[in-house]
This record gives sequence, structure tokens and C-alpha cells, in this order.
Amino acid sequence: MITRFPGLTPTRSRAVVHGDLVLTVAVAPDPVTPSMYEQTAKALARIDESLALCGSDKSRILSAIVYITDMKRKGEMNRAWDEWVDTKNPPMRACIGADLEPPHIVEIVVTAAK
Repeated sequence: MITRFPGLTPTRSRAVVHGDLVLTVAVAPDPVTPSMYEQTAKALARIDESLALCGSDKSRILSAIVYITDMKRKGEMNRAWDEWVDTKNPPMRACIGADLEPPHIVEIVVTAAK
């Protein structure tokens, strides 16, 4: 049985609980800034909100996939990630270049334990 939670703004931010796993995806909320660092920080804040809604937190993240539109700007994303991540339990993370729906330039998908 999958328990679905209502999306946060924007509608592409979602959280789903399946058994003991939390799956969530987030993009920066409106208004969307062109800064990779700021979009990443805002999307990560959405991840925090979604995990809390589902009874989890960033220390329980098992894996994260970060999609960005410009790999040359990966350093900006890394800076936001490094400021946010639980350094005592850093999850596996992949960063993939992808075309995202404008004006979003970063999207984060997380799997965590409940």
C-alpha cells in the first residue's frame, strides 16, 4: 500500500511513503531564481519539508539523484549540497545532466528510510 501526500508548491514537489521507504522529489519553489546555488538550496529545503511530513529526516537518506541543466555549474550545486548534507551520514549521490522544465535548472530525487 502506498500512502501519497499532497504536493508542495510547485506541483512537481512530491513525497510518497511505501512501507519503510520515503521517496521524494523537489525543485525550487516560485519565484525561481537563475542561480544554481539558490535553486539547489531551495530544493533541498523542500526535501527537508517532505521528509518531515513523512516522518523522516536528512540523516536517514539512502540515496539522492540530482539533475542539473549545466554540468559546468556543478560546483554551485555542490556548495549548497555540502552546506545542507548530514556529514555524519552522507548518502550516495549521483549528479546527472538533464534538460529540465524551464525555469528550473536543478531537480532532486531522494530515497530515505522512514
